[in-house]
Amino acid sequence: MTADAPAPTVPVDPAAEVVEICRNLIRIDTTNTGDDTGPGERKAAEYVAELLAEVGIESTVVEVTPGRTNVIARWEGTDPSLPPLLVHGHLDVVPAQAGDWSYDPFAGEIVDGYLYGRGAVDMKDFDAMVLSVVRARQRAGLPPRRTIVLAFTADEEAGSIHGAHKIVDHYRDLVADCTEAIGEVGGFSTDIGGKRLYLLESGEKGLAWMRLSAQGTAGHGSMVRDNNAVTAIARAITAIGEHDWPYEPGASMQILLEKVKELTGATEASTEELLAEFGPAARMIRAGMRNISNPTMLDAGYKVNVIPGEAHAHVDGRFLPGQQDAFLAQVRALAGDTVSVDPLTLQPALEYPFAGDLVDAMTVALHAEDPEAHVAPYLMSGGTDAKAWDRLGIRSYGFTPLRLPADLDF
Repeated sequence: MTADAPAPTVPVDPAAEVVEICRNLIRIDTTNTGDDTGPGERKAAEYVAELLAEVGIESTVVEVTPGRTNVIARWEGTDPSLPPLLVHGHLDVVPAQAGDWSYDPFAGEIVDGYLYGRGAVDMKDFDAMVLSVVRARQRAGLPPRRTIVLAFTADEEAGSIHGAHKIVDHYRDLVADCTEAIGEVGGFSTDIGGKRLYLLESGEKGLAWMRLSAQGTAGHGSMVRDNNAVTAIARAITAIGEHDWPYEPGASMQILLEKVKELTGATEASTEELLAEFGPAARMIRAGMRNISNPTMLDAGYKVNVIPGEAHAHVDGRFLPGQQDAFLAQVRALAGDTVSVDPLTLQPALEYPFAGDLVDAMTVALHAEDPEAHVAPYLMSGGTDAKAWDRLGIRSYGFTPLRLPADLDF
């Protein structure tokens, strides 16, 4: 080969590449402990930026908080008249205790055709899918028609404070011209009446992480105390944790329930009977139809024979669109007059119409790969970076397309 001859190209198998990228991301520990003691996302962000640079896409690294690193890249389209589409995935993962796993959660092992690891579902799989598709199209000289803004963010697992919200606060020009977004937790299939139904996320519940506080009179444990702070906080979280919030399905969930009736023929079935059709996935679908309040942390006392003067608890609250004020009022009523309820993190519920060009494009894409696909929207029980993008007027949908075995507890 002469010095002027082009280097031979080695064909890349996109299916193999997406698995390898996902494995490499899983092996980079980006555990988000929620208190900034974790390793951060910098190594993963550098890896993502390197993969994009290899195919000629330059990135902007955004790191307002040291170690909590975000990557924003612009994949230029061929039609500048179209507003950009934001495609986003987060790089952090929730903690994993190795003893709870069949395989090392940070080893990225493949066993019986499945990739195991923290982030294999949430959401380094989607990060890898996006990177693999972008790299394949760049190598083939196939830019998108519509400019795509790629965002790989930090801190989504703790409310996006150091990630998407920091981007909106300090670097909004990188994403502000986008009108729509695609992110996580949608596009996966579930078996309904022997048919594959793909759920596209068209909204998500609001987030209220609350701190409850009770004050009492400190003293010796051998004495009678009528205003025991521990008793007050225990009474409050019992009432909040056991409250039976009613089903109140919104627009997306009403469409979903009608689709289940259509697929099963169970036109007179109750909501619970329709939810049962989802099998294990019913846990998530059910949670998207009602408010939820789960006590998660307790803090009180310092010695067994000393009554403390105060006690605290934390509650993870998730509320439906349009119900933030009513939800907080109900939680305070359940807590009682002697316990204060202070939201530490409060983020809105979102819901967008299941209509328009983007929804049509996602539906067409599913039918192209799976002609037997049925499609319906749903409201996700958790939250994503979409809450930050919504501050800029960007409509976000969840679309991580996965055709799953009917018996897999996704």
